[in-house]
Amino acid sequence: MHFQPTGPSSSQNQVAFHRTELGPIMGLYGRMVAAGEWRDYGISHLTDVAVFSIFRRTAEHPLYRIEKRPKLRDKQGQYAVIGMDGRILKRGHDLKTVLRVLERKLIRAVDA
Repeated sequence: MHFQPTGPSSSQNQVAFHRTELGPIMGLYGRMVAAGEWRDYGISHLTDVAVFSIFRRTAEHPLYRIEKRPKLRDKQGQYAVIGMDGRILKRGHDLKTVLRVLERKLIRAVDA
């Protein structure tokens, strides 16, 4: 029988967003909700990645995923924005810079 621990000790092995990272993400999310573009989100904390998924409707696949992969910190950068089709739209070391790819979509939504 395989036992997977849960509770405080297992959370130490998970990657999570820090509140300083969630601030810019939630700020962008709030602006996109106000523009009527996004409706829901989900957060997953796994052993090698933390994922903030953005949905237009709750029952759909995510429009975008904002991922944090600390193992890539010294390589391409630990942050990435991934589109619905799995393409990496932007990757980098600075979260605010990576999120700019989604800010452009906000500008288009307001202009329309």
